[in-house]
Amino acid sequence: MYYLDTNYPFEQFKMDIAVEPYVDKSMLIHKLNPLIKTRNRYVCITRPRRFGKTMNANMLGAYYTQGYDAYEYFKDLKIAQVESFKEHINKYHVIYIDFSNVPQNCNSYEQYIDSIYKKMRKDLIDYFHIEVHETDDSLSDFFLASQEKFIFIIDEWDSIFYKDFMQEKDKKAYLEFLKGLLKDQSYVELAYMTGVLPIAKYSSGSELNMFKEYNFMNDRTYEDYFGFNEEEIIELTKKYTKPSFETLKKWYDGYYKSDGSSLFNPRSVSFALMDGICLNYWTETGPMNEIAEYIEHNTNAVREDIVKMVAGIPVEVELEGYSVSSLQLDSRDEILSAMVVFGFLSYHDGFLRIPNYELMEKFQNLLKRKSMGTVAEIVNNSKNVLDATIALDAQKVAQYIEEVDNREIPFLQYNDENSLSCVITLCYLHARNYYDITREDKSGKGYVDYLFIPKKKGYPAIVLELKFDKSAQEAINQIKKKNYVDRVKDYEEILYVGINYSTNTKDNKHHHCIIEKYK
Repeated sequence: MYYLDTNYPFEQFKMDIAVEPYVDKSMLIHKLNPLIKTRNRYVCITRPRRFGKTMNANMLGAYYTQGYDAYEYFKDLKIAQVESFKEHINKYHVIYIDFSNVPQNCNSYEQYIDSIYKKMRKDLIDYFHIEVHETDDSLSDFFLASQEKFIFIIDEWDSIFYKDFMQEKDKKAYLEFLKGLLKDQSYVELAYMTGVLPIAKYSSGSELNMFKEYNFMNDRTYEDYFGFNEEEIIELTKKYTKPSFETLKKWYDGYYKSDGSSLFNPRSVSFALMDGICLNYWTETGPMNEIAEYIEHNTNAVREDIVKMVAGIPVEVELEGYSVSSLQLDSRDEILSAMVVFGFLSYHDGFLRIPNYELMEKFQNLLKRKSMGTVAEIVNNSKNVLDATIALDAQKVAQYIEEVDNREIPFLQYNDENSLSCVITLCYLHARNYYDITREDKSGKGYVDYLFIPKKKGYPAIVLELKFDKSAQEAINQIKKKNYVDRVKDYEEILYVGINYSTNTKDNKHHHCIIEKYK
């Protein structure tokens, strides 16, 4: 069998639960069981990659299919404590389709969909001994001829849209295929579908309007079953001593549930716990590179937004759901929406942010690309700024920052201290190779603008404070008065850096810098 009661999800689920760390998301089943055989039986859940969609699809396939006895693998999970557990386990014919599996040497949509059609048709004919008639030309004919009911579990429903051979007519044909297979069909007892891209933005008409769609921005029903919450991370760190909760939070947190509570990237957390160290597990292949190209070659407004977010400044937007309608992204809102869809940015209460350190590294690398123009030049010159700082050459630091200001980049023109922060972030981007840099971090009796915490020996800790139309000395005095050094006081060498920008100066030098060694 290719799709009907196949052992694939069952075998995958067995491997999923056998590998630590495993977080029990089986109560998703409890949410879905009441929907079987009702008008609400069409559910589509979209999430960024790496958020457990496929693991959950495997779990559902293993639970519902009558092809295998999965009781032993579920009996110790949360769902086993629910009254309906035994009522539904392994009681249904399941059609499990992973639409990301493309036939070898497939060069057209026709080849792709024909392969699915023939395999599914063969499953039904062979299993139910269906007689084929000349008038049978659609899959629904064969499903109806079986006189049976089915649960459909569809993973990666949108993966075909990324294929080079897909044209607009193919996308429409694909939606019509899904419509004919699922919509208002009496043989459908439950249709559960997952992917990254939202249905509503691909379906211009009523093709798949039977699905109730739940995404990152509107899901209050299934949000507990995708990603790890703080409580789950705390429990995991009781079993795994490394990395610590604080380190995991810094690296992989930054997404949000509807109530504002934290969500962690589950795949990266799992790898970090298995390896005992936090690393960047996010690959730059696929959508990451595609989005990067849109940022590079499209609107300056998006570049501005990225620089702000790298500087730790949230960007205010109005995103009514995911507004991205295709992979051809033309506007700021479409590009930013796509980045939320793919998990590159987090969105909550009207603000976009770079979620965590793992993604921050990717955006920092993006700013270094030559196609980013002047921004890249500034970034690639940032080694000189760090070297001058460590050498206590305050005049040269001020000079480098002044040169950035003189380039007259529209979105780097100073209006307030946030604008100054964007410039400082670019000027010190190279320093992130050697430092964990935090902005507006709690230290001593207040919040320091920038805290540079060395990743390795041989580099001084740096406490940096900004002023706008005041003085660099005032910045130094504030560092001392509010004891900003408290967070890094155990380091052998600590530098105080005060930088001021003055709008009115007689010598036309707007930036002034003072650097002192902590004693």
